[in-house]
Amino acid sequence: MQSLAGFIVRGRSQATLVATASAMLSLLVPLLGLISSATLALVTLRKGAAEGLVVGALAGLAGGLLAYATLGSPLPAVGFILVLWLPIWGLSLVLRRTRSLALTVHVTALIGLVIVAGIYLQAADPAAYWTELLEPIRRGLVEGGVVDAAIGRQLVERIARWMTGAFAATFYFQLLAALFIGRWWQALLYNPGGFGAEFRALRLQSGVGYAALGLAAAMLLLEQATWPADLLLLTAPLFFLQGMAIAHALAHARSAHRGWLVGFYGLLLLVMPYAEILVAGIGFLDIWGDLRARFAVREKN
Repeated sequence: MQSLAGFIVRGRSQATLVATASAMLSLLVPLLGLISSATLALVTLRKGAAEGLVVGALAGLAGGLLAYATLGSPLPAVGFILVLWLPIWGLSLVLRRTRSLALTVHVTALIGLVIVAGIYLQAADPAAYWTELLEPIRRGLVEGGVVDAAIGRQLVERIARWMTGAFAATFYFQLLAALFIGRWWQALLYNPGGFGAEFRALRLQSGVGYAALGLAAAMLLLEQATWPADLLLLTAPLFFLQGMAIAHALAHARSAHRGWLVGFYGLLLLVMPYAEILVAGIGFLDIWGDLRARFAVREKN
């Protein structure tokens, strides 16, 4: 990864090449879209707003030409620019100017809030909107004999109820992942270990915890309303990230072998989604308990 980061910052043409190639290949391997966005993040973090815009524009132009030549339409490149590259450019500027990973994480969550608000403005009943979109999938499962028609309908209705918040949370979490990769690359080149220290110190504002409690109460009191659940889902990635920061901080404080973290991430993959819920729960409790400070005091004693 360090060699790739070094290649990106070598010059404008190299950064444009990586951003364009990874964006086009993400049509086949979606995760490569993170590399494309992280490339723009690295350029913006290191060289500033103007250079980030130039690389984004050149990559968009090159991607548009390639998409038109291979797919007959430049829309995939336009989608990358508007949906992924512009937000990641703006978030990179926030991080570059404030040097606060926590503040940038909070700002990113606001993007999820804007998405939820936009969906509610567009659709009077978001659950019905998602049910309609998921109907072809349900029909295919029923026709294939995978699920019973009645069970499939109930399953789609339950999923649709949570889809707005899940979609927004997934989108902004993807932006954060790309931003973190870009920041990690920057640290590898110019400040080894710097990103690790930043991430281990990540701590949410207490207001996020109070908001989550208020939304949970609203879910219980307003059973027919879907917006409290959608907004509550927006907080889940924040608590998960704080829980991850705690895990990394404890491992670092104890000088744990790298294999410990590898096993931890493996557990997250094998026991989904229960492990993620547990980590998010720890992150939620840390807002008031400050587990890292308590652990540091215990270690000193």
